[in-house]
Amino acid sequence: MLVVTALTRILLSFPAFCLTVVSTDTADFNMAMRRAPPLLFPAAAKHTATVIFAHGLGDTGYGWAPVVENWRRRERLDEVKFILPHAPRMPVTAADGMPVPAWYDIFALSGKTDGIRKEQDERGILQSREYFNGLIQAEIDSGIASNRIILGGFSQGGAISLFTGLTAKVKLAGIVALSCYLPLDAKFADFVKENDNNHKTPILMCHGEEDQVVPTNFGKMSYETLKTQGFDITMKLYPGMAHSADLEELNEIEGFLTARLPPEADNKSEL
Repeated sequence: MLVVTALTRILLSFPAFCLTVVSTDTADFNMAMRRAPPLLFPAAAKHTATVIFAHGLGDTGYGWAPVVENWRRRERLDEVKFILPHAPRMPVTAADGMPVPAWYDIFALSGKTDGIRKEQDERGILQSREYFNGLIQAEIDSGIASNRIILGGFSQGGAISLFTGLTAKVKLAGIVALSCYLPLDAKFADFVKENDNNHKTPILMCHGEEDQVVPTNFGKMSYETLKTQGFDITMKLYPGMAHSADLEELNEIEGFLTARLPPEADNKSEL
C-alpha cells in the first residue's frame, strides 16, 4: 500500500492528538470554541460547483489542503471551489475532557463498534449538521445549484458529512464518507423522514480493512443499513489500509468528484 505522506498529520491517532497542550482556562476555552472561517480554494476556472470536505477528530481543514492542491494541479476539477472547514475545539470525553478540534463529542475510542455506538452526542451532531447546512446554503445563495455541491469528510468528518448529507434540506450532487460510520443510526430513519431529498444521491464510502480506530465492520454495518433502506451507496475496501488514506483511495475519490461535477462547458457543448 502506498501511503500519502502529505496526509500524515491528518490521520486520526488517539495518542497523537492527546499530546496537544491546550489551556483549560475558561476564557481561553470560550475563545477556542469560536469557529474559524473555513479554508477556501477558489475554482481555477468559472465557479460552477463546490466540494465541502470535513477533517477528522483533532485535525483542522489544513490537514486536507495537500490533497486538494494535488487535485487542482491535475486540472480535472477546475470549475470546483473547495471548502475545508475547521472544527471548533471542545472537550472530548474520550480524551479525558481535553479540548481538541471536534465536530461533536466522542465518548469512547476503544476501536470497538459497540463502544462508539453505545453513547453518542446527539446534540453536538445536530449542531454540526446545522453548521454544514449553513455552508451548503451559503453556496446556494451565491448562485451554485445544490445538485452541484458535494459534501464529504474523513473519520468524524466523514460521519457528520454522511449524516448531514442524507438529511439535508436540498438535493446534493454526492456524498463522500471516508473511514467512518453513520451516526445516530438507531434514530436515522426518523431523521430522514424530516428531509428525504437524497435517497438517490450517489454516496461513496471508503474504508481500510485494517482500521483499528473506526472498525471496518462498523463501516460495513453502516453501508448495509443504508443499502437496505434503498440509498444509492457504493463501498470500497482497501486491503492493508488502517485509519488513513492512500493514493488508490484518493484517485477513486477524484474520479467520483469528476463524474458527479463535470464541467458545465461539457454539458453546453452537447446541446
